[in-house]
Parts: sequence; C-alpha cells; structure tokens
Amino acid sequence: MTLSDSVPLSTKVGDVTVTINGLAAPIQFAGPNQINVQVPWTAQVSDSAGAGQVVVTNAGTASAAAPVTIAASAPAIYNIGGQAIAVNADGSLAAPANAIPGFTTRPARIGDSGGLVIFATGLGAVDPAPADGANSADQQRSTLAKPVILIGGVAAQVTFSGLSPQFVGVNQINVTVAAGTPTGNAVALQIQIGSTNSNLATIAVSQ
Repeated sequence: MTLSDSVPLSTKVGDVTVTINGLAAPIQFAGPNQINVQVPWTAQVSDSAGAGQVVVTNAGTASAAAPVTIAASAPAIYNIGGQAIAVNADGSLAAPANAIPGFTTRPARIGDSGGLVIFATGLGAVDPAPADGANSADQQRSTLAKPVILIGGVAAQVTFSGLSPQFVGVNQINVTVAAGTPTGNAVALQIQIGSTNSNLATIAVSQ
C-alpha cells in the first residue's frame, strides 16, 4: 500500500492515477486491490441518474472506464463494527464504558452542553468550497444541505454540519442529544438528507 504524502492529497500515488468523468481524483492510498480517492468537488454527471465513469491508470496503462453513480449527497457514518465514531466533549467515544480496547469510552449524555461530534462522509457540497484533496484547517466550511440526525428515532439538535478541519473529505456533525432520546448501550444513530438515509450505526446514551 502506498499512502499520499501530502495535503492537499496528490492525484498520483506511486504509478497510479484515477480520473472520475475526466477529472483527476485526489488519492488517499493505493494498494494492489484497493484505491481510496476523493470524488472531485466539481465532478459533473451526464444525466439525472448521476452516471459517471472511473478510469484507473497504473504505470501508463489505463483501465476500461467503469460506471459509477455520483449523487449530490450519500451520507454514511464512520463506525467500528457498527459502533459510530461519535466523540463526546471530553474526547471519549460514545460507547459503553470499556467497550473498545485502546479507547476511552462512555455514553453520550442527554442534554450535555458539550455536545457530541459525529464523523461521517458524503454530506455533499460545502460553503465555501475547498480545493480538491484539501482539508479544512484554514477556515470553517458548512454543508449546504442541512442533515437530520436521529438518535433512537429522536431528532438531535444540530449545531454544526460541515467539514472536519483535520481530515480530507470527512464531515463532522455537532449535535446535542435531545430530551426524550432512548437510553442504552446500542441506541440507533442515522443521518437523513432529504429522502436519503445513511447506514445505521449505534451509540451509547445515558441520562
């Protein structure tokens, strides 16, 4: 596996480049069987179905174009085995105490003014738009679409939805867990943008 060694991410890692609808895609890493790339912010689609084409070039040899679907948003929650990567104000993960080896964990608390930070991807365009492959350390960037965050089926109060400062292409959503949210060690967490739902993940919640 070869990692990109720069931010903004390089569009060439080792001998590998990737284009999406003819645009060079920033590459996070390239391995024998997997390449992680960021879809360029300006990628356009050819029809309402979101048709796109991906071409991988390795050592000067290009692959056949492979079809993909490109959507304005396709939310997904980062998780470890279904446990959401959701961080309390003290830096602990919102999981049952001692649930994940190597991590400090505790349940998120209903109404905690420090809030909860949920890490996700695929929330779509932000304002202002960053350069392809860049992080958002220079300024705050908010999503144009306003997500609904459901915790145990109850809408949380969203205080920020945008790009994480540190990580390329990673969204962070800051929320306060609402009164009436169910408590437990595996409370369902989901993101909704319009009619599109993310994967289901879980967090631990307490009073």
